[in-house]
Order: sequence, then structure tokens, then C-alpha cells
Amino acid sequence: MRRILNASLGTQLFALQMIIVLLAVGSTAGVWVEHTRDQLDRQHQQRALAIAESVAGLPRVREAFAHPRPERVLQPIATGVQAATGADYVVIANRDQIRYAHPNPALIGKRLSTDASEILTTGRAWTGTQTGTLGRSVRGKAPIRDAAGGVIGLVSVGVLEETVAGQLDAALPPLLWTVLAVLVAGSAGAALISRRVRRQTFGLEPREIAALLEQREGVLHGVKEGVLALDLQGRVTLLNDAARELLGLSGRDVGRSIAEMPLSDRMRDVLAGDDPGDDRVVLHHDRVLVLNRMPVAVREQRSGWVVTLRDRTELVRLARDLDQASSTTDALRAQAHEFANRMHTVVGLLELGEYETAISYITQTTEDYGDHSAGVRERIADPTLAALLLAKSAEAAERGASLVLADDCRVEDGALGDPQDAVLVVGNLVANALDALEDTGGTVEVSVRAEKDGLHVRVGDSGPGISPGLAEEVFRQGFTTKVANSGPRGLGLALTRQACLRRGGWVRVHNAGGAVFTALLPHREREEIP
Repeated sequence: MRRILNASLGTQLFALQMIIVLLAVGSTAGVWVEHTRDQLDRQHQQRALAIAESVAGLPRVREAFAHPRPERVLQPIATGVQAATGADYVVIANRDQIRYAHPNPALIGKRLSTDASEILTTGRAWTGTQTGTLGRSVRGKAPIRDAAGGVIGLVSVGVLEETVAGQLDAALPPLLWTVLAVLVAGSAGAALISRRVRRQTFGLEPREIAALLEQREGVLHGVKEGVLALDLQGRVTLLNDAARELLGLSGRDVGRSIAEMPLSDRMRDVLAGDDPGDDRVVLHHDRVLVLNRMPVAVREQRSGWVVTLRDRTELVRLARDLDQASSTTDALRAQAHEFANRMHTVVGLLELGEYETAISYITQTTEDYGDHSAGVRERIADPTLAALLLAKSAEAAERGASLVLADDCRVEDGALGDPQDAVLVVGNLVANALDALEDTGGTVEVSVRAEKDGLHVRVGDSGPGISPGLAEEVFRQGFTTKVANSGPRGLGLALTRQACLRRGGWVRVHNAGGAVFTALLPHREREEIP
């Protein structure tokens, strides 16, 4: 047994199935033998009883009991019946159970070896199995009645069990051939099943399968990236810990269709393959996720899809900070370029001896820049937002456009609290307006007002405007009107809308000589203005 338990999976399956086949066949054969033996016993008992009743009903037998020497009449009758019927013995006895006929003449005149008083008393026939002088046998006993109906003796007819066993042995060969055929068929079936199991398990043993399962679970739940598997019907078949955290799902979602899960339309499109491609960027709650969907094939047949999810929220935040830094750098570069031009002008005036003109030029330039900066700081007292608008103003000038503040701009210092969301909303809307004016020039008008209900932002441009059919589409993640669609574009307006909605605000667009975006960014509870 230990050797079988240590054998290969195929060998174990074959051995176990053969044990089951042997037990089933052996049990069936045993039941058949026992049933056949019972049938043979019942048949011989009924046959013996029929013979006994026939002998007991013979007139010569009844008349013989009145003869002075009944055995002389009854012994030949019993011997003749025994020879004619094939019974192993026919015994005739009187009411005192003294034998008048017996296969062994030496026992004639002696008492029966088994008590028959019940038959003689009740007058009822009897069948069963008993052990007598000739051995164990199946018997049938019938009473002998006189003309008045009284019981005067009995007839006992029996068939030795050796005879019954011989008949049973004669019936065994077909059974043995049947058992052998079943064993051969069972062996072939067990071998086929073992071979199929080995093929389905790729020849791996149970301990190897268990090790692979443990490794799979360890890898899936240990990787930082989310892993989600789908079958061909779009049902989730696997969900590791990282995917549950990134998507806000639980283990109970395994087996559910992606259509039933609390996911955005954009997320469902990517998971279902309606938005194919690599590195698809999806906004999910406060996270920016990158999804890749790849087919899964088993034995060259498509069995489903596996989707990997990477959290790029921090990278997008850093990219946004870098973009702001880049905007500041561009503004400084533009200012440096403008300063160099002005210095060349001053140097030229000095070389020409136009000292008064040079002084006047320097004074005017200084006053113009100071007035612009002071004008921005006067309306936008928050230093972070003011710095952003000054940088965007310089960037607009560098791109051949102009950025102007509306007359209703007013943000007091400290009115924004944490300015991160405000910078995100204003920066993305201004950047979008400048992109709309790219290579054409024009004006971007910005209005920022801090009121009791939140920060009101309005950014309008003199560009071509937005088609009415795209008024909602522009805020969908991935939407972009840029020709060069390289990288994860179309996140700016989607992030703007997400920031506003997260605080209970809104963002809208309409046309008024160009696209005009308006947004409400409510204050956080701790930032509310009294």
C-alpha cells in the first residue's frame, strides 16, 4: 500500500480504479453465487416435495402399511422412484418414525435420524435443509394418509448438497468468463482514464500541482500590479489583492460579469476590449490606472483575457507638477529672451550716445512689467495661483497669444486653503485654451473668483469653439482635439471634471466667440469662507 501511495498519479489512479473494479466484480459475483445457490436449493426443495407428495399419494404405499412386512413392499417402490427421479434418497417411515424404506437397507427398521413429529402431528408438508445419515441435504417431506385421512406415516425425499454444489459448479464457468471480461474492460477503462488525467494535468504529480498552485497564489497576490482575468463571457475568474484595491472590488465579485460591477463606462470599454490598444489610461475614482488587455490561450484555444492594472496616480501628479515647472521655465526663458532683446536695445542706444532715450526706455520697461505683475497680484492675492497665471501669461506670449484677466477676478490671500485642486482646474483650463489657439494666435480671458460657495473659474478663448455635439464629450477621459495623439492625452479636462465633481461642483462649456469653460470648485469644509 505504501508503494502505491508513493507511486505516480497515473499509477495511483489505475490501482485505485482496479481495486474498485475488483470489489464491484467480486461483490457482484458473490451475490450471484449466493442467489444461484438459494435458487437451486428452493428448486430442489420443491422438486423433492413434489416427489414425496406423489409417493405419499400412491394407493400401493397406503396399502403397504397394512402388510405384515411393509418394508418388503415399500423398499422396491422407493428404490424405483429414486432411480426414476434422480433423487439421492427416498425414505418412507411409519407414524412411530420407523423406517420402511431407505437407500441403506441396514437402516430399515430403525428410527429416523431427524425428528419428524411435527409433520406427523400436524399433517403439513415440510421443506428445508437438514443433516442426516447420508449427509447434509435439501429435503421435502409429505405425510401419508389412510383412507380416513389420518396420518399413518411420511415420505422424505432429499438431494444431497454435494449434488446441488455440483450443479452450481457447472454454472460457474460462464460467470468466470463474464468476470474476466469485466476485469479486462475495467483495466482498459482505468488505463484510459489514467492516461487522460495525466494528459490533462500535463504529467504533473499532485505535489507538483499543489506547489504550482501555491506559487501561483503567491505570485498573483504578491505583485504590486493588479491582475484581473476574464472568461469569454466577460465574467471575472481571477482577481488578485492589488486589483481588488485599485478597483474597489472584493472576492465576492469573482464570477460576476463586468457589466454588473460598479465601474465607469470607460473602464468597461477597456476591460471588454471595446477600446483596444496598449497602455490604456483610465480614471477610476481618485486613481489614474494604466490597463493592458491580453488574450489567454490554452492548448491553442482562446479561453479568456487577462488584464493588468498599474497605478500611475503618483506619476500623473508628478507629471502635472513637472508641467507646471516646465511652464515656469518656459516663462522664465521667454522673459530671459525678452530681457536680452531689451538689453541689446539699451546697449545700442548707449553706443549711439542716446543716453536720455536709453534711460527713458529702461524706466518704461520696468514700469510696464511691474504694472503687469502688480495687476495680477492685486486681483489674485493667493501667491500660488498668481504665480501660475504669470507663468501662463508668459507662455501665452511665447506662443503668440495673450492672456488677460477679466475685471471680475478676485481671490483673497488664504481664500483657497490648499490650492492644489484650484491650480489643477485653472491650469488645465488655461492650457486647453492655449492649445485651441496653437499656431493661430488670439486671446485667452481668465476669470477667477473666490466666493462663499467656492472658486468660480471662467476661461474663454478666441479659437474656433466646441461643436455642440461635443459639449459633454470633451470631458470624457481620452478625448483630445490635438492632431498629435501621442501618449496618454485627454486627461486634463477629465481630471478637471473629476476634481470639481469630487467636491460637489461642476464644469461646463459653451461657445461665445470661442470656447468658454466655466467651473465651480466648492471649498472643502475646513476651507469654507465665513
